[in-house]
Amino acid sequence: MKLIYRITLRLALVLLPLMAAWAALFYFKMLDDVNDETDDALDLFTELVIEKALSGNELPANEGTNIMYDIISVGEQFAQDYPRIRYYYSEQYFPLIGYEPSRVLTTVFMDDDGAYYLLKVYTPTIDKQDLMRSTLVWIVILYVLLLLTVMLVTVLVFYRNMRPFYRLLDWLDRLRIGGGNPPLDNPTDITEFRKLNAAAEQALGRYQKAFEAQKEFIGNASHELQTPLAVMGNRVEWLIDNTELTQKQMEELMGIQRTLGSVVRLNRTLLMLTKIDNGQFPEKTRVSIPKTVQESVEIFSEIYEDKEIEVDFPVPETDLVVEMNESLASALVNNLLKNAFIYTPEHGRICVRISERTLEISNTGQSPLDSEHIFERFYKSGGREGSMGLGLAIVGAIQRYCNLEVRYAFEGGMHKFSVRWPKNF
Repeated sequence: MKLIYRITLRLALVLLPLMAAWAALFYFKMLDDVNDETDDALDLFTELVIEKALSGNELPANEGTNIMYDIISVGEQFAQDYPRIRYYYSEQYFPLIGYEPSRVLTTVFMDDDGAYYLLKVYTPTIDKQDLMRSTLVWIVILYVLLLLTVMLVTVLVFYRNMRPFYRLLDWLDRLRIGGGNPPLDNPTDITEFRKLNAAAEQALGRYQKAFEAQKEFIGNASHELQTPLAVMGNRVEWLIDNTELTQKQMEELMGIQRTLGSVVRLNRTLLMLTKIDNGQFPEKTRVSIPKTVQESVEIFSEIYEDKEIEVDFPVPETDLVVEMNESLASALVNNLLKNAFIYTPEHGRICVRISERTLEISNTGQSPLDSEHIFERFYKSGGREGSMGLGLAIVGAIQRYCNLEVRYAFEGGMHKFSVRWPKNF
């Protein structure tokens, strides 16, 4: 999840309850104020009615008005037990509109003759309910608009202030160790971002120096190892060809020669793995996968002719051409096919299929391999004596370097390796 989305989400989670609480408090405060206004009107009208009743003047009209009242004679005990003043809601009858929800005020008063009366004053609340319902709707609308506005402003302000950070990320994405990289052009007056820019440039400089030193060491080590190994191999071969040896001595020298050959191949393979991991294959060209496969099939078929392996490789309907380093493409195909030829039993079968942007190589097998570790270095897929366990490791390294999709499956007694190139290749 991107940083801006995470910040926006967390800000929304914080603001939602806070703004909801604010909206609820505002609504209930509005409702309380409306009730206070209504109660004040009822109080004034109650005082007017009681004043006129005690003074003997004509009582206010009780028809066609917004506030109506009833005067009921009650006993002394009722008057003593009844609260001095009481407010509540109930259904009341109005001559012009019928029964309506109303706000009611009741109180007890006594006249000059000592008689007690219950005064009930009431006013319809239908208009007030409509007002509060409308107020609630607008509060919700304003609440949602305010929340969306805060989120939008947060995103805009975040992107505005985080531009140097995104420019730095874009520069880091385009970095290629070992290749020419443009200088970091990221002016900013934000102290933290200036420090981050400086740290990134310093880290790149250290990484570049370490990379160059490692590349030089690998080249020198490979060269220095190849020369004495080649000399040793030549001397062993000279001893075999030019000296009289016993059978035991001949076997020992042949063993040494095989070991030297394995060391040479191991050195060459580890050197290639290191170069792939260090990104030393930046050059790309258009490579025809069917042509590369055909050349490798012919070579390995001749090498392993004595195993009498059936190779099924029909001509693909379309030519799969990809943009990648030619050496890596050849190494990828060669290692997959070599693995298939080595571990296919005699009179076994190898199937090669190319469809759309996928290469699939299947070979006869007896049991599935460990799919979690099959592409690790020195994993020996069949326990074969003399195997270095680096063939599929090279495939895994090329997969990571080129962002390919390489899969393994065991189906129908066949090991299946598939390589899929993305459409941008």
